[in-house]
Amino acid sequence: MRNRQPRFKGGYQGEMERPSPSYIVDILPPLSRLSNPADSIPSKHLHDSLNKNRHPVNFVRWTPEGRRLLTGSASGEFTLWNGTGFNFETIMQAHDSNIRAMSYSHNDDWLVSADQDGVIKYWQTNFNNVKIIQGHNDAIRDIAFSPNDTKFVTASDDSTLKIFDFAGGVEESVLTGHGWECKSADWHPTKGLLVSGSKDHLVKLWDPRTGRCLTTLHGHKNTITATVFEKTRGNCLGTSAREQSARIFDLRMMRDICILKGHEKDNITSLVFHPIHPSLVSTAGDGPIYHYLLDEPNNPPGVASTIAPYDSPDPTTTPAQTIYPAHKIQHAHQYAIWSLDWHPLGHILASGSNDRSTAFWTRARPGDTEINDDKWHIGEAAAEAKGTWDRRGARRHRQEEEEQEMEDEVDGLVDQKMPPKTPAFPSMPGLQLSQNAAAQPMFPGMGSAPPPPPMFGNGVPPPLPGLDPSHPPNFAKLAEMLGKAGLPPPPPIGAGQIPQLPGMLPPGLLPPPGFPGGFPPPPPGMGAPPFQIPGMAGNGVVNENKESEPPQSGGGSIRRRGPLPSQEESLQMEQRKGKYTRAR
Repeated sequence: MRNRQPRFKGGYQGEMERPSPSYIVDILPPLSRLSNPADSIPSKHLHDSLNKNRHPVNFVRWTPEGRRLLTGSASGEFTLWNGTGFNFETIMQAHDSNIRAMSYSHNDDWLVSADQDGVIKYWQTNFNNVKIIQGHNDAIRDIAFSPNDTKFVTASDDSTLKIFDFAGGVEESVLTGHGWECKSADWHPTKGLLVSGSKDHLVKLWDPRTGRCLTTLHGHKNTITATVFEKTRGNCLGTSAREQSARIFDLRMMRDICILKGHEKDNITSLVFHPIHPSLVSTAGDGPIYHYLLDEPNNPPGVASTIAPYDSPDPTTTPAQTIYPAHKIQHAHQYAIWSLDWHPLGHILASGSNDRSTAFWTRARPGDTEINDDKWHIGEAAAEAKGTWDRRGARRHRQEEEEQEMEDEVDGLVDQKMPPKTPAFPSMPGLQLSQNAAAQPMFPGMGSAPPPPPMFGNGVPPPLPGLDPSHPPNFAKLAEMLGKAGLPPPPPIGAGQIPQLPGMLPPGLLPPPGFPGGFPPPPPGMGAPPFQIPGMAGNGVVNENKESEPPQSGGGSIRRRGPLPSQEESLQMEQRKGKYTRAR
């Protein structure tokens, strides 16, 4: 992109052409720019994806082919987002509690997920759940596959790591040695080597065959939040803690070679290596995302540069080199960012946050001159002052996006052939609603509905479907069954007669004068229906507050919303569920 040359002979070579949108055709994927990791820094915001029911996003993972992004939320739901348009595709209830960890196998055939209750689930690529394991009694914080996918390791709040056989789903060994909750774990991409980080501020390396702790790295002074092996070459280990710095360790020297600084007011919550460029590291904190180039210190003005251990005469004793961010996105999210994950091609970075949104980031396009002045870099107020962000337009755009997400979610549920939620009329048994949700039910004798069947001249209605007049049902047995159940027996019925429903007038009997519409009175003990029947004029409906409503002309009525439960009732409901029972 930066080395573009004119495609005609004799072109002017005196001045380099300014970046313009025409350069977009020359953008190459990161794999073709191995020597230029700075070209892969994701500085441009692409999209924010929100669920209709918003919950904190605990984990984000790209599917192995990179077509979709899978997110796990605090409600236990899996959500799939399209990797091209970033719109909603589908949602499913995967776990009963918070999803804390997810990992795809190296052969791309299996997904393993774990939750707050210590439950581990196996998923196929079509998200068919084939196995459930109770791995731990406490929350599982991280999970990782072995290089050959025959085993996987879990890190739990019970301060242990467990190695499971994937095929059998049985526990093989338990690694103990941490003095507090284990927050992260990873398996080396090519070697038999495990790493774990705990709340006791320690990073430990393990031998998975013997379960022995090989060494302990003392580099942090707070809870470890991430321990990640570099997947391209496998020589480095990245660790982060709830502090303002992260560290890069060289496994060959078993010491830290880089200290990543720059987080001034927030703690680092996530760390990830680029899948193509091993020197590009991204960290996330309580809102910002920083990108580091391990071979470029990027010292701020007034800060003296330090020498790298690789360039010193004695690498074992030289202090670690301090690296500052090559690019900062100060306002990437509003709250803590729990997870980062790179697209397999390395051109899109996804982030999941406690602000209940999933964001997508990519490389800047040629001609994008206002990227460093947008609201994600300098904030909403400063961007609005510079004219790079419109508050009203952004609010309208966000509303349109939310409406589109809701429509996509409804379409996704229809695609899964889930039963639609059609409206039903209360106290109207037997009325079949149309399959079209917008269609109104048809009442006999109203509108375009066919009129009710006429009564026969002898006053006897036709037999009901399913009843044979020559073999009437045995009402004596029915009365005996009702008596055993404590219900009143039905009235006596003569031979050849069809039982009348409660409240129906006998055939041939006219209603009393002044009775509206020929409807019979309700049976004893049953009040008027709580809704107005079309075509009937009512005397008003009494709501739950015992306030009489004026009669409505034209047969309509006003629906009143019932009173909301009080705080005391809500507290009692929660206490019956076992919550809020301990006095503070």
